[in-house]
Amino acid sequence: MRSAEPPVEPDYRFTLANERTFLAYERTAIGLVAASIAVFNLLGADWPERTLGVLLLVSGAVTAVGGYVRYQGNDRAIRAGKPLPANVVSHVVAAAIVLCLLAAALTVVV
Repeated sequence: MRSAEPPVEPDYRFTLANERTFLAYERTAIGLVAASIAVFNLLGADWPERTLGVLLLVSGAVTAVGGYVRYQGNDRAIRAGKPLPANVVSHVVAAAIVLCLLAAALTVVV
């Protein structure tokens, strides 16, 4: 019977870089949520402002969850010595931010 080999710890630079990326996603999420709160409290209560506030809040949630999912996937790949998984999270976050920018432009126009 073979004994299982103990897991090899990866180079700490890779795990720390992965953690820094995760924290950057979380900072972005906090900024989006803070912007949402500002929109809800400082702008009017009409539908364009409400739409912008909701989009910012949803974008913050997507960024926070997506950053965590990416962190976990990368961590598993690093520890297994496999290639990093495809990064779709940054594309989703970029699309969400573009949508928020369009909503902000609509708020200014209306």
